[in-house]
Order: sequence, then structure tokens, then C-alpha cells
Amino acid sequence: MNADPRKPLDADAIRAALPNWNRVDVVESTGSTNADLLPQVKEGAADRVAIVASEQTAGRGRLSRTWTAPPGAAIAVSALFRPEGVPPTALGLLPLVSGLAVVDMVRAVAGVDGLADDEGTPRLGLKWPNDVLLDGRKLCGILVEAASIDPPALVAGIGVNVDLREDELPVPHAMSLALAGAPELDRGKLAAGLLDALDKRERQWRADPAAMMADYRANCLTLGTVVRVELPGGKELVGEAVGVREGGELVVRAAESGEEHVVTAGDVRHLRPVDGGYAGGKGKGPGDYGGGKGKGPGDYRGGAGEGGDGR
Repeated sequence: MNADPRKPLDADAIRAALPNWNRVDVVESTGSTNADLLPQVKEGAADRVAIVASEQTAGRGRLSRTWTAPPGAAIAVSALFRPEGVPPTALGLLPLVSGLAVVDMVRAVAGVDGLADDEGTPRLGLKWPNDVLLDGRKLCGILVEAASIDPPALVAGIGVNVDLREDELPVPHAMSLALAGAPELDRGKLAAGLLDALDKRERQWRADPAAMMADYRANCLTLGTVVRVELPGGKELVGEAVGVREGGELVVRAAESGEEHVVTAGDVRHLRPVDGGYAGGKGKGPGDYGGGKGKGPGDYRGGAGEGGDGR
């Protein structure tokens, strides 16, 4: 483990670990990694160009929320993908792909996995659509923005809390790798591992979306949980989350009627487990690096956000 997790990033080491990326820019501080990368799309930036930063001074998320963290306590990554051949209707799955890549990195590089208790509760997993929960609290945020739909050009912005202490967390339901006892806190290794996982998961999405979705379901803590969904228009749905469709939509069986509803957008809150499943935690969710609500896979800005109030 790195003796000083907040030391400057080693740009050469990060680039050397990522042969599949066309270009990786590494900076200590910037306003917003997504804002830096999006203009490069119009300038002809290639598929798999990325920016890694130690600090964002104007990090942003859904609903124009802002985010700040102590310098060197987190990593912010934005990655450009040009997923040729993926139909426009499927582009909304990239936030789910990104969340799954974060889970891969936390397991493989940070070294955090396993069960939280004797009842089989996973420590790590996804809350629909792409909130990464660690010990029931939100570890990171994801904001996917479409620079172009035809041809497709999407920028995935991801921020991960690495070394934040309890008193540095922006909201109580946030989490950091350090607080979870992760054995690896070297931010350079974590950033490289995240981009490597993104590369592999994005390729899987293009080549075999059914396999990607099967892996997503296997890591989705929402399934088997009683949830409350705040739907557009002020409506509310309470029931058991029983499935995630191939397009990323959540299927909820209503508690009162037993009727199954397909949720494409809505704020989701875990209420309690079903038959020992994971109950998760409530929170603010996509767009705000907070706890637990999400807009759904069809929102290209979907995901928690490149910044926000609980990253």
C-alpha cells in the first residue's frame, strides 16, 4: 500500500499500464475532467482518450450540483468512447458499464470484496442504475455525457473517494476506500486499474451486451430488495425489484397489486431486503455522488455524476 496516498500521481506509470488507450493526460488539478475532455471530441479526439486528475475545483453532476474534496484524496477520470455499431437506443447503457468497471477495479486493485455480515450481505455492489455501494455507502459517482449521438461519442466521468477521512466526507452516506480498509490506496494504480476495467467492460458491451448485462445483474444489490421509486410526475412505486431488462430498465413488482412495472427513470431507494437480500442505504444518488437514487439507463447524463455532494 502506498505510504502516502495523497502524493502526486505518477503520470508515466499510469500511461505505461494502459497500452490499449490512445492517450492519457494526467494532471494534479483541473476544474472538471468532463469539461476538459468534451471539447476535444469536436477537435477529433480518438476513441479511448482519457484525463486523470487528483483534484477537481469545479466538479459537477446532475442538476448542476458541485463537488469538492481535499487535494489528493480522490481520483477523477474522464474517458472518451466512440462506440461504433452500438445503436442510439443502447447508448444509455454506458453508465451501467461504467459502474460495473468501478466494481471490477475495487475488487481487483483496491482489494475490497467479500461479505459484510454472516447473513451473506455483499460489501460491494451496484445500486440501480450505477451507484457503487461499499458497506452500504456510496463510494463514487458517474456522469456520462453524449458529445454526439450519430456518430456516437460519449464521455464517461468517474470520481472515486480514495483517502477521505470521516470528517472530510461531504455527506454522511458517502464512503472512501480508506474508511473501508482497502489494502491498496495508491491512486495511480487505482486510476490505471479503473481505465483498464473501463476498456474491458466497454469492449464486452460492444461485443456481447447480453454477457455484460448478466454480469451487471450478478453485481446489482437492488435485485431482491424492496424499493421505493419516486417516479416522474410525483408518483411513487413501492415493491420488490425483481429484474433488470436487457436495455437496463428496472422491473419492480408492486407490493399492493403484484403487478410488474418497468422503470426507465426514477429515484430509487432501498427499503429492506427480501429473504436475506441486501437492503443497501438511502441517499441522494446519480448526479450528486451521494447515496442512492438514480435516473435510469436512458439518461446519457445518467449516473451519479462527475461531481456532486457525496462523491
